[in-house]
Amino acid sequence: MSILFVLLMFLLIISITYFVKRPGEVTQPAMMAVPQPPEIEREIGFDVPKGYCFHPGHTWVLDEGRQNARIGLDAFATNLLGKIDRIEVIGLNRWVRQGQKLMTVTHGDLTAELVSPVEGIVMSVNPQILKNPDLLVNDPYQEGWICVVKSPDLGTNVRNLVQGTMVAPWMQHTLGRLTNLTAQYVTATAADGGVPIRGLLGQLEPGLQRRLVHEFFLT
Repeated sequence: MSILFVLLMFLLIISITYFVKRPGEVTQPAMMAVPQPPEIEREIGFDVPKGYCFHPGHTWVLDEGRQNARIGLDAFATNLLGKIDRIEVIGLNRWVRQGQKLMTVTHGDLTAELVSPVEGIVMSVNPQILKNPDLLVNDPYQEGWICVVKSPDLGTNVRNLVQGTMVAPWMQHTLGRLTNLTAQYVTATAADGGVPIRGLLGQLEPGLQRRLVHEFFLT
């Protein structure tokens, strides 16, 4: 009888182990997956990724369901910065408020802080962006994502952001402000007219750099 009991317990343990984690199976949280390539719409000379919402400080958020908000920098910000040597995101499991500092990017002596587009808890940081910050500049809306925030009040937060048909006019207005602020120093606009010339911020004197960081990144 005791032998039968031992055999039954052994089979039970094997069954539980199989269903909890099947042999050879590797699990990965959905929030760490690379987002699908966004559908890009061309509006008044600007490439606008469909479904993305933008903070006035030039960070974006993509609602991925279940209160998961994927966050990154928009093309205006990445082109203005041009080259990024290092990016630092506030710690995991930290609560961040909408409009509060979320990350710091550095290139040489130039440092810029950027804000979170939504409120919530930092759940994950893109490991590839930490290893290769160039992804942030070369592919800002897909592989260059920065982190995922669990945002319980995401629906309310996104109502404070630029989205839909407002995005292209907002980008146009922003680029016009940049052009006016830098006209006496350099040409601000890239050849296609939709973004600043890459690395513009690094071409300016420190005082103007600080002014532009405050003006466009709101920090």
